[in-house]
Amino acid sequence: LMRITFDPVVCTGHGRCYALAPEIFDADDQGHCVVLIVGDDDGELPPALEATARAAVANCPEGALRLL
Repeated sequence: LMRITFDPVVCTGHGRCYALAPEIFDADDQGHCVVLIVGDDDGELPPALEATARAAVANCPEGALRLL
């Protein structure tokens, strides 16, 4: 099972995360990432979203997203 971590200081708002995984990410008013789903009560992503989360993390040019 996996968890998402996000570093808002590193994010510059390219928007790839929320374009690739809108069920997990959204944008704030400046276009920076907002994590909608961090995980369930245990902090873990539902297995059905793991592949989508991997794609979004792999496409973040700043490396602001990580999977644990």
